[in-house]
Amino acid sequence: MEDSSNPSSIQDRYNPKMTSSNSGSTALRDARRIVVKVGSSLVTNEGRGLDEAAIGEWCRQLAALVRDGREVVMVSSGAIAEGMKRLGWRTRPHEINELQAAAAVGQMGLAQMYETKLRENEIGSAQVLLTHADLADRERYLNARSTLVTLLKLGVVPVINENDTVVNDEIKFGDNDTLGALVANLVEADALVILTDQKGLYTADPRKDPDAKFVHEAAAGDPALEAMAGGAGSSIGKGGMITKILAAKRAAGSGASTVIAWGREADALLRLAKGESIGTLLVAQTAKHQARKRWMADHLQLRGSVVVDAGAAAKVRAEGKSLLPIGMTSVSGEFSRGDVIAVRDVDGVELARGLANYSSVEARLLCRKPSSEFERLLGYVAEPEMVHRDNMVLMPAG
Repeated sequence: MEDSSNPSSIQDRYNPKMTSSNSGSTALRDARRIVVKVGSSLVTNEGRGLDEAAIGEWCRQLAALVRDGREVVMVSSGAIAEGMKRLGWRTRPHEINELQAAAAVGQMGLAQMYETKLRENEIGSAQVLLTHADLADRERYLNARSTLVTLLKLGVVPVINENDTVVNDEIKFGDNDTLGALVANLVEADALVILTDQKGLYTADPRKDPDAKFVHEAAAGDPALEAMAGGAGSSIGKGGMITKILAAKRAAGSGASTVIAWGREADALLRLAKGESIGTLLVAQTAKHQARKRWMADHLQLRGSVVVDAGAAAKVRAEGKSLLPIGMTSVSGEFSRGDVIAVRDVDGVELARGLANYSSVEARLLCRKPSSEFERLLGYVAEPEMVHRDNMVLMPAG
């Protein structure tokens, strides 16, 4: 049996002559929601300050994708490097407070640049700063998801970066490759494109090993890839190839395939979207819907449930509709916004489970009430649904 942890075996398995699959072309060609991540070395032209021409090129391509009916999220590094330039610092500081100050200054320039370049292409932009805590907390996760999905529906390109000003090493994502993958999970992207300063993934360092072969396509999450790149404990710096392989593995958890490509390749995003094979494709082994269903059905603890009348049950079960509070008859358990709850019929049969838009206290007030009364009852209005169909999976009929 082949040892998948042995890097030498990968050269046979991922020899480019053997990768004639068309899954690469369809993975990006059919992707409707795409997360694009660019590294700081590209954004800042190796730390010399924001590369206006490069950012302009990416924004032109992003705008073309939006006009083509795609939804696009940009995850961009570069705030600290730009802040250092604006502050006149020639060397990167070591003190966390100085790094955070540089990030705060640089983030202004980063957001300004993307806004200007996207606006030149008649596309709106939005700045979103995230921390690990935002995605670890269920309520904040749901809030972030709701905001991003709304922006995408409005045809706006969210530009996301880590909120370096408020995080420390213990709660950092570690690198924006990880952030890119988590954003792909968050918005349920079809694909993650990591633009880097390398052409893609090789079986070994081509500068040192003449037998190194280019990996055109592989399965995301294959342990042989991690072994090839030096393993998770590798000394390769932040943004090294190991972080990209691990990001692809994480993105695949929600059904998104990943492309690792050279950021200065002409029209790379547009060519990928047309089905051209560029860079390395790491294919998700689970379809998006199946991945989400498995995650919701198996891995999250139920915090409570709501019982719905026959009309609401039919809409949820037969039509896959969102659950509206007017169809709810009772609430069980204590849960917060963003917790996973069960939706049951009057006989107690679980029809579905999903993320609650309202807490149990609020849900009890909203039972049998139309959305027009929410503000009077709660003092505010969030979503009209108790559980949106995008955050709900149907359970197998018993």
